[in-house]
Amino acid sequence: MGNDIFSALQAGAPSFSKGQRRIAQYITEEYDKAAFMTAAKLGQTVGVSESTVVRFAVILGFDGYPSMQKAMQETILNRLTSVQRLEVTTERIGDRDIVSMVLQSDAEMLHRTDAALDRKAFESAVEAIVAAKRVYILGVRSTAPLANFLGYYLRYLSDNVHIVTASGSSEMFEHIVGVGEGDAVVAFSFPRYSTTVAKGSKYCAGAGATVIGLTDSELSPLAQCSSYVLLAKSGMVSLVDSLAAPLSLVNALIVAISARKSEELSRRLDALEHIWSDHDVYEKRVEEK
Repeated sequence: MGNDIFSALQAGAPSFSKGQRRIAQYITEEYDKAAFMTAAKLGQTVGVSESTVVRFAVILGFDGYPSMQKAMQETILNRLTSVQRLEVTTERIGDRDIVSMVLQSDAEMLHRTDAALDRKAFESAVEAIVAAKRVYILGVRSTAPLANFLGYYLRYLSDNVHIVTASGSSEMFEHIVGVGEGDAVVAFSFPRYSTTVAKGSKYCAGAGATVIGLTDSELSPLAQCSSYVLLAKSGMVSLVDSLAAPLSLVNALIVAISARKSEELSRRLDALEHIWSDHDVYEKRVEEK
């Protein structure tokens, strides 16, 4: 079953019963609310039984209502405006403990990322980065910190690492105009998907570079132009999208790349330790009396 609930609704519409049509109409018109309702709540809202809602999910090809609800949430994330996001999450929070809610949500995103990640694609991405002449890292707006974090550590391994966080398409193209064969491009894109990253990544792919896309879905614009797609789940929390799982995946990339280039990394870090010590970059350890 594909993730696009709206395509499934359109395909099945001719055979829907009267009650099923009411469910489909509500999901289509009020998707920002429907995606976060229980089966019982959705049934009560449209005037059908909970069992009718569950059967409707199965008719669409899902193995149950939780699967359909998850597909709805993943599909609509990029459709919600900032105002809609705030409205949805305010209703979800209610009287719940916000800290526990966010931490539990992050833990779920980490678990789902572990289950969804293609290990072969991950290994191929690591090899492409290690072998690259130059590495470009694209991340704008809320994903800029991910790009900077990855770039910070990759620069311990290579002098040819370029971090591109320009939010405008024209400025991004100025930074990547020289990209070509033998280069690796690591790009980040999560809902709401940035058109700038998609355009930049498509350009890099066309120029012959290996594009590694870190995104949340095979259906995302970035996935369409990536040589390797690394999926990290990003749950919606009010105005923000959780970057806990994407950052954890970045950590995994750094660890794997460091393991491949351990001897070179050791030499560079040894040289840096002397520089840091000579120039008091870090606080000296204070011995306890």
